[in-house]
Amino acid sequence: MQSKIYWIDNLRGIACLMVVMIHTTTWYITNPASITTFDWNIANLLNSASRVSVPLFFMISGYLFFGERSAQPRHFLRIALCLVFYSVIALLYIVLFTSINSELSLRNLLQKPVFYHLWFFFAIIVIYLVSPLIQVKALSGKMLLALVVVTGIVANPNTVSQKIGHFEWLPINLYINGDTFYYILYGMLGRAIGMMETQRRQLTLFSAAIFLLAIWGISRGTLHELRWRGNFADTWYLYCGPLVFLCAIALFTLVKNTLNDRTLPGLALISRHSLGIYGFHALIIHALRTRGVELRNWPLLDIVWIFVATLLASLALSMLVQRLDRRRFVS
Repeated sequence: MQSKIYWIDNLRGIACLMVVMIHTTTWYITNPASITTFDWNIANLLNSASRVSVPLFFMISGYLFFGERSAQPRHFLRIALCLVFYSVIALLYIVLFTSINSELSLRNLLQKPVFYHLWFFFAIIVIYLVSPLIQVKALSGKMLLALVVVTGIVANPNTVSQKIGHFEWLPINLYINGDTFYYILYGMLGRAIGMMETQRRQLTLFSAAIFLLAIWGISRGTLHELRWRGNFADTWYLYCGPLVFLCAIALFTLVKNTLNDRTLPGLALISRHSLGIYGFHALIIHALRTRGVELRNWPLLDIVWIFVATLLASLALSMLVQRLDRRRFVS
């Protein structure tokens, strides 16, 4: 295995950008009455296309740690320090700049993150914990397809119920419960696909088609829910939902097949600072939104503005932290 895996760096950069886009568009998605249908549909499409970001991070971790090597004590130390560091930063932000109850945040520190986006640090610890027990074997394409269809769609508890009369035929109950099962499964699939010989033009085109169709399905499903309920529902946005599941596998394969010659310059920078960008971006978006530093009269322009401003500010803060954190404990 080459010491630098270009497609992993590119994929990490793409996933990081997608996370920022999810939180950039969230206000518009959850406030459909405040904008036009056209603007909401664009925000919905951008958010739908970005839902794969978190699954991709689990798949990358699985590729790296569900093989010959597993997470080492230094990895646990780093993730614990990151959780503490960004929780302290978030707590300082809450105390100094918001009216959020900081005492309640501290009291529930071990049950929920100080700030919403920090949940990922808790979840990734599970991937690290089980990594010494998991070494994914080489898998045939047919077996992988069967696994994806059964766990991702047929028996996925997040699959929207399908009935003929009173007979429910989807999803089938295989007693799969909890998001953590899918986080670990994402990791195992990341390793399995990463080891497979996927460099076939037909598979690349098929992956691109599945990715685009899944995005369309997520966005149309979310629109249907909005019209049916009269308000936003995240039924189709769930990270463990069937279409997000397919979307993540498709994009993982697509990037592996097409972006492995070199790390693209912009993505290289984002990938190198992905941890810091992730840690800071939600605070910056919250500050921009709550301080009115936005362009809500022009939603699409506002999305561009919030995304770019957040990315640049998060990147600048990450660079500052890296300059101080020479041993890369939290950056």
